[in-house]
Amino acid sequence: MLKVEHIGIAVTSLSESVPLFEKLLNSQCYKKEIVESEAVTTAFFQQGDTKIELLESTSEEGVIKKFIDKKGEGIHHIAFEVEDILAEMERLKTEGFLLLNNQPKSGADNKLVCFLHPKTTNSVLIELCQERRNKQ
Repeated sequence: MLKVEHIGIAVTSLSESVPLFEKLLNSQCYKKEIVESEAVTTAFFQQGDTKIELLESTSEEGVIKKFIDKKGEGIHHIAFEVEDILAEMERLKTEGFLLLNNQPKSGADNKLVCFLHPKTTNSVLIELCQERRNKQ
């Protein structure tokens, strides 16, 4: 793993949370994006080499809505940048980690992503992410 790429924070409302985080981080939101496959709208902030990703559910059945209903707003996941997501997925499977998806899928911010099941990572949802290359 190369670095912490971003920290995902589940929020009820981007319209309320974006201004709050702009003040908190003294930085403007540089990008908003809808990720239909995950039923979320994201908002990104850059802090040094790390990003903060706010996640708002676009569906009453979405994973972010369910997360907030169960745990409230807060840190949802930590994402690590990897050079080769397929090789890293295979390495982690060999090490005994449970993957939530067998193939990388499209994520926000031009990334291929894969999540590790929290029951194998001390209850922390871990996301692997790789910059999407033209051939993938």
